Amino acid sequence: MGLDATGTSTGPVTVRRGVPAGVERRAAELYWDAFGRKLGPALNPPDMAVSFLAAHLNADRAVCALLDGQLVGLAGYQLDGRALTGGSASDVLHAYGHLRGLHRLLLLALFERHPAPGQLVMDGIAVDPGIRSRGVGSLLIEEVAAVAAEQNCREIRLDVIDTNPRARALYERRDFTAVRTERTPYLRGLLGFGAVTTMRRSVEANGPRGLCTP
Repeated sequence: MGLDATGTSTGPVTVRRGVPAGVERRAAELYWDAFGRKLGPALNPPDMAVSFLAAHLNADRAVCALLDGQLVGLAGYQLDGRALTGGSASDVLHAYGHLRGLHRLLLLALFERHPAPGQLVMDGIAVDPGIRSRGVGSLLIEEVAAVAAEQNCREIRLDVIDTNPRARALYERRDFTAVRTERTPYLRGLLGFGAVTTMRRSVEANGPRGLCTP
Protein backbone atom coordinates (compact mmCIF):
# COMPACT_ATOMS: atom_id res chain seq x y z
CA MET A 1 0.00 0.00 0.00
CA GLY A 2 1.43 3.37 -0.81
CA LEU A 3 1.36 6.74 -2.51
CA ASP A 4 3.90 8.14 -4.90
CA ALA A 5 5.45 11.58 -5.13
CA THR A 6 6.99 12.82 -8.33
CA GLY A 7 10.55 11.59 -8.20
CA THR A 8 13.79 12.82 -9.63
CA SER A 9 16.15 10.72 -11.72
CA THR A 10 16.59 8.49 -8.69
CA GLY A 11 12.94 7.46 -8.83
CA PRO A 12 9.72 8.10 -6.95
CA VAL A 13 9.24 8.36 -3.21
CA THR A 14 6.94 5.59 -2.01
CA VAL A 15 5.07 5.61 1.30
CA ARG A 16 4.44 2.36 3.13
CA ARG A 17 3.17 1.38 6.54
CA GLY A 18 5.52 0.14 9.22
CA VAL A 19 9.27 0.54 9.68
CA PRO A 20 10.96 -2.06 7.44
CA ALA A 21 12.96 -4.70 9.28
CA GLY A 22 16.64 -3.91 9.52
CA VAL A 23 16.38 -0.10 9.32
CA GLU A 24 15.46 0.60 12.93
CA ARG A 25 18.74 2.44 13.50
CA ARG A 26 18.15 4.62 10.44
CA ALA A 27 14.60 5.36 11.63
CA ALA A 28 15.95 6.36 15.03
CA GLU A 29 18.55 8.63 13.41
CA LEU A 30 15.88 10.41 11.37
CA TYR A 31 13.68 10.77 14.42
CA TRP A 32 16.56 12.16 16.47
CA ASP A 33 17.55 14.57 13.73
CA ALA A 34 14.01 15.97 13.82
CA PHE A 35 13.35 15.87 17.56
CA GLY A 36 16.75 15.67 19.24
CA ARG A 37 16.67 19.32 20.20
CA LYS A 38 13.45 18.72 22.13
CA LEU A 39 14.35 15.31 23.55
CA GLY A 40 18.03 15.99 24.17
CA PRO A 41 17.76 16.91 27.87
CA ALA A 42 16.02 13.60 28.52
CA LEU A 43 17.98 11.24 26.25
CA ASN A 44 21.41 12.75 25.50
CA PRO A 45 24.16 11.97 24.59
CA PRO A 46 23.03 11.57 20.96
CA ASP A 47 24.64 8.18 20.27
CA MET A 48 23.04 6.73 23.38
CA ALA A 49 19.72 8.33 22.54
CA VAL A 50 19.65 6.90 19.01
CA SER A 51 20.54 3.44 20.31
CA PHE A 52 17.78 3.63 22.90
CA LEU A 53 15.19 4.77 20.36
CA ALA A 54 16.23 2.08 17.87
CA ALA A 55 16.00 -0.65 20.49
CA HIS A 56 12.50 0.36 21.56
CA LEU A 57 10.74 1.33 18.33
CA ASN A 58 7.25 -0.03 17.74
CA ALA A 59 7.70 -0.61 14.02
CA ASP A 60 3.98 -0.92 13.33
CA ARG A 61 3.24 2.57 14.63
CA ALA A 62 4.74 4.49 11.73
CA VAL A 63 4.31 5.23 8.07
CA CYS A 64 7.58 5.50 6.16
CA ALA A 65 8.86 7.11 2.98
CA LEU A 66 11.31 5.15 0.83
CA LEU A 67 13.50 6.37 -2.02
CA ASP A 68 15.34 3.71 -4.02
CA GLY A 69 14.62 1.35 -1.14
CA GLN A 70 16.22 3.65 1.41
CA LEU A 71 14.32 5.10 4.36
CA VAL A 72 14.08 8.89 3.93
CA GLY A 73 11.17 9.85 6.17
CA LEU A 74 8.68 8.64 8.71
CA ALA A 75 5.71 9.75 10.79
CA GLY A 76 4.78 8.06 14.03
CA TYR A 77 1.38 7.78 15.67
CA GLN A 78 -0.30 6.45 18.80
CA LEU A 79 -2.97 3.79 18.57
CA ASP A 80 -4.29 1.22 21.06
CA GLY A 81 -1.96 2.56 23.74
CA ARG A 82 1.23 2.18 21.70
CA ALA A 83 3.33 4.83 19.95
CA LEU A 84 6.31 4.71 17.60
CA THR A 85 8.77 5.40 20.41
CA GLY A 86 8.53 2.85 23.18
CA GLY A 87 10.55 1.87 26.21
CA SER A 88 9.30 1.51 29.77
CA ALA A 89 10.51 3.28 32.88
CA SER A 90 12.63 0.24 33.71
CA ASP A 91 14.16 0.38 30.21
CA VAL A 92 15.21 4.00 30.79
CA LEU A 93 16.67 3.19 34.21
CA HIS A 94 18.52 0.19 32.79
CA ALA A 95 20.00 2.20 29.92
CA TYR A 96 20.93 5.36 31.83
CA GLY A 97 21.32 4.14 35.42
CA HIS A 98 19.02 4.79 38.35
CA LEU A 99 20.49 8.10 39.44
CA ARG A 100 20.48 9.75 36.02
CA GLY A 101 17.49 7.77 34.84
CA LEU A 102 15.03 9.16 37.38
CA HIS A 103 15.72 12.71 36.22
CA ARG A 104 15.24 11.64 32.60
CA LEU A 105 11.92 9.97 33.38
CA LEU A 106 10.61 13.23 34.81
CA LEU A 107 11.58 15.05 31.62
CA LEU A 108 10.08 12.38 29.37
CA ALA A 109 6.81 12.65 31.29
CA LEU A 110 6.52 16.24 30.04
CA PHE A 111 6.15 14.93 26.48
CA GLU A 112 3.46 12.33 27.13
CA ARG A 113 0.29 12.88 25.17
CA HIS A 114 -2.69 10.53 25.38
CA PRO A 115 -5.47 10.43 22.79
CA ALA A 116 -9.06 11.15 23.73
CA PRO A 117 -11.70 8.67 22.50
CA GLY A 118 -11.92 8.85 18.73
CA GLN A 119 -8.52 10.51 18.31
CA LEU A 120 -5.32 9.33 16.69
CA VAL A 121 -2.30 11.23 18.04
CA MET A 122 0.47 11.84 15.54
CA ASP A 123 3.98 11.97 17.02
CA GLY A 124 5.50 14.20 14.36
CA ILE A 125 7.28 13.91 11.03
CA ALA A 126 10.95 13.31 10.30
CA VAL A 127 12.27 13.75 6.74
CA ASP A 128 15.85 13.49 5.53
CA PRO A 129 17.14 17.04 4.91
CA GLY A 130 18.28 16.08 1.43
CA ILE A 131 14.76 15.30 0.27
CA ARG A 132 12.76 18.07 1.89
CA SER A 133 10.52 20.28 -0.25
CA ARG A 134 9.49 17.30 -2.37
CA GLY A 135 6.14 16.76 -0.69
CA VAL A 136 7.26 13.83 1.46
CA GLY A 137 5.76 15.32 4.61
CA SER A 138 2.39 15.71 2.91
CA LEU A 139 2.44 12.10 1.72
CA LEU A 140 3.20 10.89 5.23
CA ILE A 141 0.38 12.96 6.71
CA GLU A 142 -2.13 11.62 4.20
CA GLU A 143 -1.11 8.04 4.92
CA VAL A 144 -1.55 8.66 8.65
CA ALA A 145 -4.98 10.09 7.82
CA ALA A 146 -5.80 6.89 5.93
CA VAL A 147 -4.81 4.85 8.98
CA ALA A 148 -7.01 7.04 11.17
CA ALA A 149 -9.98 6.63 8.83
CA GLU A 150 -9.59 2.86 8.73
CA GLN A 151 -9.51 2.81 12.54
CA ASN A 152 -12.73 4.85 12.67
CA CYS A 153 -11.05 7.82 14.34
CA ARG A 154 -12.84 11.15 14.09
CA GLU A 155 -9.74 13.34 14.18
CA ILE A 156 -5.95 13.48 14.23
CA ARG A 157 -4.25 15.48 16.96
CA LEU A 158 -0.64 16.62 17.18
CA ASP A 159 1.51 19.08 19.08
CA VAL A 160 4.05 21.43 17.51
CA ILE A 161 6.59 23.52 19.41
CA ASP A 162 7.11 27.24 18.85
CA THR A 163 10.64 26.76 17.53
CA ASN A 164 9.43 24.65 14.58
CA PRO A 165 7.44 27.06 12.35
CA ARG A 166 8.27 24.97 9.26
CA ALA A 167 6.38 21.99 10.68
CA ARG A 168 3.44 24.14 11.72
CA ALA A 169 3.20 25.61 8.23
CA LEU A 170 3.11 22.09 6.75
CA TYR A 171 0.35 21.02 9.12
CA GLU A 172 -1.70 24.10 8.29
CA ARG A 173 -1.37 23.32 4.57
CA ARG A 174 -2.69 19.83 5.29
CA ASP A 175 -5.85 21.16 6.98
CA PHE A 176 -4.75 21.09 10.61
CA THR A 177 -6.14 23.87 12.78
CA ALA A 178 -4.57 25.23 15.97
CA VAL A 179 -6.93 24.80 18.91
CA ARG A 180 -4.78 25.59 21.95
CA THR A 181 -1.35 26.95 22.83
CA GLU A 182 0.27 26.10 26.15
CA ARG A 183 3.00 28.55 27.07
CA THR A 184 5.82 27.21 29.22
CA PRO A 185 8.50 29.94 29.30
CA TYR A 186 10.04 28.32 32.40
CA LEU A 187 11.04 25.35 30.23
CA ARG A 188 12.72 27.36 27.47
CA GLY A 189 16.13 27.25 29.08
CA LEU A 190 15.87 23.52 29.79
CA LEU A 191 14.12 22.17 26.70
CA GLY A 192 14.72 24.91 24.12
CA PHE A 193 11.08 25.86 23.52
CA GLY A 194 8.56 27.92 25.42
CA ALA A 195 5.20 27.05 23.91
CA VAL A 196 3.38 24.03 22.49
CA THR A 197 0.43 24.35 20.13
CA THR A 198 -2.14 21.58 19.80
CA MET A 199 -3.53 21.16 16.29
CA ARG A 200 -6.37 18.99 15.03
CA ARG A 201 -7.67 17.74 11.71
CA SER A 202 -11.00 16.04 11.10
CA VAL A 203 -10.92 12.60 9.52
CA GLU A 204 -13.30 11.51 6.80
CA ALA A 205 -14.89 8.20 7.66
CA ASN A 206 -14.11 6.57 4.33
CA GLY A 207 -11.83 3.72 5.40
CA PRO A 208 -12.67 0.17 6.49
CA ARG A 209 -14.41 0.09 9.86
CA GLY A 210 -12.20 -0.36 12.86
CA LEU A 211 -11.72 0.81 16.41
CA CYS A 212 -9.69 3.75 17.72
CA THR A 213 -9.10 3.45 21.45
CA PRO A 214 -7.44 5.96 23.80
